[in-house]
Amino acid sequence: MPRMPQVTAFELIRFLKAQGFIEDRQSGSHLTLWKAANNISVTVPIHSGCDIGRGLAVRILKDAGFSVEDYLRWR
Repeated sequence: MPRMPQVTAFELIRFLKAQGFIEDRQSGSHLTLWKAANNISVTVPIHSGCDIGRGLAVRILKDAGFSVEDYLRWR
């Protein structure tokens, strides 16, 4: 498995929206995205000026049903 690059919250959200996720709700600095077709929701922390940790980004992708390879192919 290739190594996950450093990503910002906005890059990750853009990827998830391109895959069919929509914004469901936001509570403070955490945005919840929802995909009704698969009944999946994921929460992405949005902290301006900070990258999301690699481990957390991989976990969010995995919870959404994607792999690092899927993200890298899209990027």
